[in-house]
Amino acid sequence: MTAIDPSPTSRTPGRAAAAVAGGALVLAVARELRTPRARRTWHGRVLGVVPYDLRPPTLARVRGTMWQPDRRSPLVPRAFGVGWILNLAAPLALLRRR
Repeated sequence: MTAIDPSPTSRTPGRAAAAVAGGALVLAVARELRTPRARRTWHGRVLGVVPYDLRPPTLARVRGTMWQPDRRSPLVPRAFGVGWILNLAAPLALLRRR
């Protein structure tokens, strides 16, 4: 039995995604730190596109983010972090509409 070592090119998409997410996180933190302390919200969008939420997560916000049966979109902004996460209710909502 031989171990299969993935080539560096097979790991490139994951590294690129991590680099983009890391860059978006840096931009989000920089944006918040440039904002006067009294006006910081720690959530918004980077470059008007990528959502971020750097507030401490709560169970209610995580549940509300990941379970949105009224939204058709399978991706929703994360409850904590940068980018999107799966709306776990979207597949069920699609099945119910059929």
